[in-house]
Amino acid sequence: MAAYTLNPQDRQRLQDLQTEIARRTENFLGYPVSKDFDYSALLPFLSYPLNNLGDPFADSTWKVATREFEREVVTFFAELLRAPANNWWGYVTNGGTEGNLYGLYLARELLPKGMVYYSQETHYSVAKNLHFLGMRSIMIRSQKSGEIDYDDLRETMRIHRDCPPIIFANIGTTMTEGRDDISAIRAIISDLALQQSYIHADCALSGMICPFIEPRPPFDFADGADSMSISGHKFLGSPIPCGVALAKKSNVDRIARGIAYIGSLDTTITGSRNGFTPLVLWQRIRELGLDGMRARVEHALATAVYACERLRALGVDAWRNPGCITVVLPSVPDAIKEKYQLATANGITHLICLPNVSTAQIDAFITDWQSAQQAAAQPAA
Repeated sequence: MAAYTLNPQDRQRLQDLQTEIARRTENFLGYPVSKDFDYSALLPFLSYPLNNLGDPFADSTWKVATREFEREVVTFFAELLRAPANNWWGYVTNGGTEGNLYGLYLARELLPKGMVYYSQETHYSVAKNLHFLGMRSIMIRSQKSGEIDYDDLRETMRIHRDCPPIIFANIGTTMTEGRDDISAIRAIISDLALQQSYIHADCALSGMICPFIEPRPPFDFADGADSMSISGHKFLGSPIPCGVALAKKSNVDRIARGIAYIGSLDTTITGSRNGFTPLVLWQRIRELGLDGMRARVEHALATAVYACERLRALGVDAWRNPGCITVVLPSVPDAIKEKYQLATANGITHLICLPNVSTAQIDAFITDWQSAQQAAAQPAA
């Protein structure tokens, strides 16, 4: 067959795009995406149609896959998040939204008459997932920190005690990194004598931070979660959005069904699944190890402390939740939002001090912000 190649104009478009993306990657501070990675060792695998279709723990007639590596990745996260021994299952997803959809799907199948409770600071995709699944839900107030209001949760569950509660817990909200206390939620369920319940924990960013700080926040399976979702591209870093969904195997087994022509089980959200991202997560886990991950957390926290202290010294009402890398501050000028790609909502902006963020970058941000403020204060000519 003839070899097909791009024409010179199309190749130039790609070169221009790469140059622009490199420029835009340089400064961003407002989104939880790590950029300090090198996966060039994996480039040869882009020459193959990698597809982990079906269950990662079941064989398949399709062999151009990375299931062995995917299983190692899932095992690592199951141990990190203290999943119950011999009763866990999971797979590599295309990101946190899919992992959250999976947790809610499991909850719906187990408790078809359940009521979902989630806080007003929950990620926007959750309302979309609930709509997809046709699940009833009630929004609960949040505290200033972003953490759920436990009094409101208790009273609302008491009023609707005829409906088994399905709690969508946030382990790091979008704007303030507020974390819901899984143990406290379990205690409320127990106090109300509710016999059936389900807790899903959205750990997109903080799931890689909480295991390495003291005291360890109550956020994982050992604290009462039934399923969890964690992102891979946020704290660890990946060129492609990805994540891991984890759940109790005894619950997953209740929805699994065999598919004859692929020789595997249908247990995941999608049929065909990315076979490249398990290699990305596997490499990152192997090269960092627990010590490397702990060092990343310590560095990120130190940078967040530095940013918060510098801003407060300048009279800025900056703050952060304990053990968090998100620094919250009043909304900044549009030019600064644009340059540093800062997320802003309800009058606040945040900086996310990921491991790739340096104190020099914080200093540059503050200098630019001060310059923008001074320019805005000068009278028009």
